[in-house]
Amino acid sequence: MMIGQLLGFTGATVVLVGMPGPNNLYISLRSLTQGRRAGVVSALAIETGTLVYIVVTALGLATLVQASPTLFTAITVAGALYLAYLGLKLLKAPATDHPADVQAAPLGRVFRDGVVVNLLNPKAALFFLAFLPQFATRGADPAQLRTELLLLGVGALLIGLTFDLCYAVGADAVGRRFRSVRTTSRRRNLIVAAIYLGLSAFALITAL
Repeated sequence: MMIGQLLGFTGATVVLVGMPGPNNLYISLRSLTQGRRAGVVSALAIETGTLVYIVVTALGLATLVQASPTLFTAITVAGALYLAYLGLKLLKAPATDHPADVQAAPLGRVFRDGVVVNLLNPKAALFFLAFLPQFATRGADPAQLRTELLLLGVGALLIGLTFDLCYAVGADAVGRRFRSVRTTSRRRNLIVAAIYLGLSAFALITAL
């Protein structure tokens, strides 16, 4: 690959990955409501999902998804429904009348939800299915193409992890004040649930 290609890929990736989306908001919400540790776990979970996308792209399965708009729409709708599920789960969570964290989920569940959110994130799917292959060398043999896609994917993962950790740390700083505000857990659940449901609605509108 030429230096110009690498610089172009790096710059474009920084812009695309840095733009707020379901992944960033998921990490931020976990940090806001449960603290930095949950935010960092969420960041690691998001990039675990990225590893799956990297392997799928390198193996050429991305072409199958690109060739089937219905399959891509199904992935997007599934992601929207999962975000709605997370929001509705918060709405049904038991409420208390004293300051408390918003449904402090176990870190294992935080990690699992983060992986699923990324795998069903249309922004992530578009990045790896449509954007990443454009920076591979045209006409390269299959082995070289797989190697390039793997390296590009790892580069995107490292850039994404950097941004994810920044979101986790930054949201935790804001969250300390948010968690200290004397309000009922019911009200906090409503705020976070509204964000999840808003993201779900936006994803559905985009897909349909």
